[in-house]
Amino acid sequence: MPKPAIQALTPTYWKDYELIDCGDFEKLERFGDLILIRPEPQAVWAKGLSDAEWQKRHHIKFKGRSATSGEWVRKSGNVSDRWHITYKNPDVEIKFRLALTSFKHVGIFPEQAVNWDYISSTIKKFKTKSPKVLNLFAYTGGASLIAKAAGADTTHVDSIKQVVTWANENQEISNLKDIRWVVEDALKFVQREIKRGKTYNGIILDPPAYGHGPKGEKWKLEDQIREMMTDVVKLLDPQEHFLILNTYSLGFSSIIVENLITGAYPQVKNLEIGELYLEASSGINLPLGVFGKFRSV
Repeated sequence: MPKPAIQALTPTYWKDYELIDCGDFEKLERFGDLILIRPEPQAVWAKGLSDAEWQKRHHIKFKGRSATSGEWVRKSGNVSDRWHITYKNPDVEIKFRLALTSFKHVGIFPEQAVNWDYISSTIKKFKTKSPKVLNLFAYTGGASLIAKAAGADTTHVDSIKQVVTWANENQEISNLKDIRWVVEDALKFVQREIKRGKTYNGIILDPPAYGHGPKGEKWKLEDQIREMMTDVVKLLDPQEHFLILNTYSLGFSSIIVENLITGAYPQVKNLEIGELYLEASSGINLPLGVFGKFRSV
């Protein structure tokens, strides 16, 4: 099988999100009408815009207290800590409730819009009526919402109850319903579905580098991703399917992802691998993870 070319992909349909600039381990971003400064460990270069421009433009800045927590500092007191944004591509439209969390996240990873577009366009190509889609490590549900809006029977699995509740709020404001919510360790869920003889037309995995299940199960990406991939491909419908593996880990490359996929699923067709990035308005590109994906339609 010929080796797939390594791609570099960035979202093309965002209206409510903009990466304005990045550098000096920070990023300046617009989410809807709010402009935030957040830490960015990959931005090891100098900023494209001046410090004065950053200070003038931002509304809120995250200041870290430790490696895992910090606080948001507002330039004025009338800035809300919760707000909504919309994402729309040619197939679907969804909405997100964003919030200022104590660990610098706001409830969305904008570069994932590349994968969302792949999900919705693939589901629209399927002949299967109400194809089944499984979203693992599903966070606040961007991929789940996209799959549901495109017509899929969608199952959303995450180990943290609070983010599943958040995803349900996103479902409601997106005027969607009937996503199946599961609070469980992802690997345990996959292994149980195999025993049940279940299959899915689409599977999405966006695992963290480190994590914990609801019963204290430990997840370390490099230790467990091979077992996860070996198991999860057993759930793929043999006829119509897609699979996306996305990782944000400083030690992972798209070739590692390619090897994991081809090792677990040697019959893979239409494999694509590469890197996701956001293109700043200032002209700088910010790398934000690697992906491997394939489909049979």
